[in-house]
Amino acid sequence: MYFFPDAELEAILSEDVPYGDLTSRLLGLEKAEGAVECFFKEEGVLAGAELAERLFRKAGLTVTRTAQDGDVLSAKTVFLRAEGRADRIHAVYKVAQNIMEYASGIATRTRAMVEAAQSVNPDCRVVTTRKHFPGTKRLSLLAVEAGGGLVHRTGLSESILIFDQHRVFSTDFAERLQTLRRLDPERKVAVEVENVEEGVRAAELGADILQCDKMTPQDVAVLVTAAKRAHPVLVISAAGGVNAANAADYARAGADFLVTSWPYFGRPHDVKMRMSASCDALP
Repeated sequence: MYFFPDAELEAILSEDVPYGDLTSRLLGLEKAEGAVECFFKEEGVLAGAELAERLFRKAGLTVTRTAQDGDVLSAKTVFLRAEGRADRIHAVYKVAQNIMEYASGIATRTRAMVEAAQSVNPDCRVVTTRKHFPGTKRLSLLAVEAGGGLVHRTGLSESILIFDQHRVFSTDFAERLQTLRRLDPERKVAVEVENVEEGVRAAELGADILQCDKMTPQDVAVLVTAAKRAHPVLVISAAGGVNAANAADYARAGADFLVTSWPYFGRPHDVKMRMSASCDALP
């Protein structure tokens, strides 16, 4: 579970309602009572519902939620209902809808990748990169978790991953790799490789994890066989263009986990917001 501070949630809301809802105020909707019900247009994996509930409660509405983030819901199944003053419903419902639609889209795509990979290799994990849309880290990671995925790196601060762009600044990669181990012996060292030869060499130099960038499933399979024969505890991941369509191929090749940004980018998963008045309409 990812901690989502109230201040961040309120900041999202304040972008949409900085000085109140002019239309609702002019229509006198503070005098009306009503409800809004939330449901998917088509089957998907729910995410962001807990955040939506918090938004509705902040507006002083009574909320009933019958599903959890991560649940697979069929079309037209109501999973959240908020009741109270009509102006308060209008003040927050669109932000709540946006959060749930974007998060559920990410969760649904993540689940598709997880199911594809684990259909051929139950131990293969799907992990997402830090290549989410800027400013959406917490929401994106929350959605990935709801979809059954894991987080590859939340940022640059907690793990060691050597890219080709790092090696440009080193004339002796083998020596630099050993220096890393001395400076931070607690952490594993991951190295990005682009072909079988690079992978075998990095394993020989002591890399703990090989991240295969844009290698074909066939080449990943060759590297898994060649490198793990000599280094059984070596971990190998596939990255670069990995998605739901080819996840099974990479899992079948023997990748321990799949590194992807694909779930972040796609259409939101439609959440319908059905409103109703609980009394006679205003004149």
